[in-house]
Amino acid sequence: MLNNWKSFLPSLRRQPGTQSPSSIIPSMMEDFWRDPFSNTLQTFPFFKEQVYPVVDISETETEIVAKAELPGLEAKEVDISLRDNTLIIQGEKKSEAEEKKDNYHRIECSYGSFYRAIPLPVTVKEDGVKAKFDKGVLTISMIKSEKGNGKKIQIEG
Repeated sequence: MLNNWKSFLPSLRRQPGTQSPSSIIPSMMEDFWRDPFSNTLQTFPFFKEQVYPVVDISETETEIVAKAELPGLEAKEVDISLRDNTLIIQGEKKSEAEEKKDNYHRIECSYGSFYRAIPLPVTVKEDGVKAKFDKGVLTISMIKSEKGNGKKIQIEG
């Protein structure tokens, strides 16, 4: 049995930092075969998991604002809830019936159900949440709660 099978892999690289464009692919292949599960996302970024919807979270002194991009959806197709200081956005983007006369060359639009749970950085008032939907962007405004905003603790000694 081979104890060090990785030593049989060819070394296709030059010194670090001196790779020519033609040696990048062999270098990526060598990295993959040496340790196939360690750096797969760095070596092959197209394996990265995509999250939907994409969300931006911002904070002011009094509120937290979350903006989610939901193109092609209407407000009635999205459910929003707040549970254990976590904002939950879920729904389903339904596929439109495609016409048989269309000759598609590429289909990149995604369809199906989605679920996104976003932990909030501070506690918010559950009754102070407002949401609006405009041009495919869902904006959720949440008023910060007085309790749970934190307290500075002095160190004794």
